[in-house]
Amino acid sequence: MTRRRFPGIHAVLYALFDAEERLDRAAMRAQVERCLAAGVDGIVVLGLATEVAKLTEAERREVIAWAAEDIAGRLPLGVTIYGNSVQEQLGLLRTAEAMGAAWTILQPPALGQYPAHELVRAYGRLADAATVPVAIQNAPGLMGRGLGVDGIAGLVRAYPNVTHLKGEMPVARLAQVIEACGDDLLVLGGQGGLEMVDSLRAGCGGFVLAPDIVDHAVRIWRLWQAGDAAVAEAHYRRVLPEIVFVMRGLEHLIAYGKRIFGLRAGLAVFDRAPAEPVTPFGLACAEHHAAHLGPFGRPG
Repeated sequence: MTRRRFPGIHAVLYALFDAEERLDRAAMRAQVERCLAAGVDGIVVLGLATEVAKLTEAERREVIAWAAEDIAGRLPLGVTIYGNSVQEQLGLLRTAEAMGAAWTILQPPALGQYPAHELVRAYGRLADAATVPVAIQNAPGLMGRGLGVDGIAGLVRAYPNVTHLKGEMPVARLAQVIEACGDDLLVLGGQGGLEMVDSLRAGCGGFVLAPDIVDHAVRIWRLWQAGDAAVAEAHYRRVLPEIVFVMRGLEHLIAYGKRIFGLRAGLAVFDRAPAEPVTPFGLACAEHHAAHLGPFGRPG
């Protein structure tokens, strides 16, 4: 067990498919290389943006292995642990550790509704079993389940290997978590970057974001760390319209956020069914936002 922390900007990879709906190895490698060149502090796989629920068990292992190979130890690799039971999640946890994950992010079970104490017990069993630092993803608006402030604080007190929170919650609630847990928990924001500057004011130690705006997030984070809060906030105002456009739901993010990234990074984007249909107007909006954000890696 280790208390190592992973602050900063982490890119959670999109699942990039080819025209036959197969994972595209070359596109996934290019995505990693573009994120590394943009200056991210880490890479995360198998998150909601990776469409983990649409991947087979073999494909999940493949995505972890590919990312580890492409990162080649240059940055920490985080792996989100998906599953419907503790037993299933434990299997993916062991796979992630064996493939070189530096930390893991525990999701609540993909199916079912459980009381807070049962979620805490499930998270605790996995945290005790892990040999790397553990985060939990608390995204009740996106996932329909999660813990309140007291539940998160109790989990952190009871299980010292829970050192991070991927907190996709309103910033006022994040501030309560940060106050309740103090230095025992590194809180990383999400939600595609919604409330980014307010989250920094609240004490967030970074963000886990899909790649469509991650290069801009790197710049905002670096400006904030350098004490240039006004410039950081001005740059955030520039990217906020794109964040609002894509963050209308998970399927909307995958349909349009992925296309914005593809347009900016020069990568073709194909869907794996079922997927939210892309409309001509929606695609025109994506093209507008991509042009406004500029070529990937050059946020200006």
